Amino acid sequence: MPNPPPATLRLKDKEYTLPVIVGTEDECGIDISKLRAEAGAITFDDGFGNTGACASAITFIDGEAGILRYRGYPIEQLAAHSSFVETAYLVINGELPTIEQRRDFGRLLTQNAPLREGLLRFIQNFPRDSHPMAVLSATMNALGAYYPHLASNNHQRDLTHFDEAAAIAISKVRTIAAHTFRVNRGQPFNYPRPNFGYCENFLHLMFSEPYNEYIPTAEVASALNLFLLLHADHEQNCSTSTVRMVASAGANLFASISAGVNALWGPLHGGANMAVIEMLQQIHDSGDDGTKFLESAKAGKGARLMGFGHRVYKHYDPRAKIIKESFYKALASLGIKNDPLLDIAMKLESVALSDDYFVSRKLYPNVDFYSGLIMRAIGIPLNMFTVMFAIGRMPGWIAQWREVAQTPKLKIHRPRQIYVGQTQRDYLPMEQRGRKQA
Repeated sequence: MPNPPPATLRLKDKEYTLPVIVGTEDECGIDISKLRAEAGAITFDDGFGNTGACASAITFIDGEAGILRYRGYPIEQLAAHSSFVETAYLVINGELPTIEQRRDFGRLLTQNAPLREGLLRFIQNFPRDSHPMAVLSATMNALGAYYPHLASNNHQRDLTHFDEAAAIAISKVRTIAAHTFRVNRGQPFNYPRPNFGYCENFLHLMFSEPYNEYIPTAEVASALNLFLLLHADHEQNCSTSTVRMVASAGANLFASISAGVNALWGPLHGGANMAVIEMLQQIHDSGDDGTKFLESAKAGKGARLMGFGHRVYKHYDPRAKIIKESFYKALASLGIKNDPLLDIAMKLESVALSDDYFVSRKLYPNVDFYSGLIMRAIGIPLNMFTVMFAIGRMPGWIAQWREVAQTPKLKIHRPRQIYVGQTQRDYLPMEQRGRKQA
């Protein structure tokens, strides 16, 4: 499909021709890559909300239509028929695996699940009250020291061992997370079980005891699998863009992922499902069943309604539709009763789906609403919620790093700025400076 006619920019009585680029889903972008060289001007886009920072073939989102696709496959089809591991392979490699490819990928994940003893001691040496995201970021970065042949900071060299590096990152992230959880509780490490699936193994690493091996219900394992699958990638969000920016400097996969973990740690990015549980707890602590909270929200006087609506999806979050059913099945299999926070959550959900105030504003429950409830029901503590997000997002970060590393004539990402500080001024000796400067 040919690109449409170029756009024209008039600036200081001069006209500049800007090529127009159209993606495979008819997304339209104006190419300003030569604007500064030709016109001496840059664009200003605070927060990059209107800037296409790259061309990518991994994930397509149409927020207005509620569409999410990995490599062209609708998220609804993958959720119904695929698994997290198979979807991870798809996101990273671009195609669904054959039987042999799926078997080989699974074997790599199984082989790379254990941590070396030095890494175990590394995790143990953090203070017990360390935030799990701090430990995860540091340990993911430390993988480069234990596997130097995969972390040469030479993209061409690192790409020759890419399959091994990708398997190490996806497999070990759950082991690192589980070991961090157990150190925090003063409990001994569990070792991976080669006969367990990805999610079952993670839950075993988290919750098994020497006297009582944790065997999740099929519904709980399925809910966790779906949670991870739905978070595998989400286009150019803050953490993904961070991974790509660090990769553009030539950094290895593990260093780039570590940077993504730190970006995800920020509460404005990876803290939404935590905020849901905190909101429910605050409502309960106030003695409310949700009624007063909702009335205040409608009057514009109350706290923000967390887990409802979405910045990207202007209608219903397609992931919420998928995970909602799985959440209720997992809940039934666990036999949870008399949970006041759950009762409040169900009241909020019911009102948001039926009250015209919320419906007209498209404040529907999003994926964070249900995923937070799933994590809490499984027994994941609040400070581990963002770690769970990172485990799910690992395939996307890996795929995005690979896309950057494979880019011919790669340019380091280097945004410009509009300077609004002091103009030139002269240095004054200290005795001549005013008191306000002292």
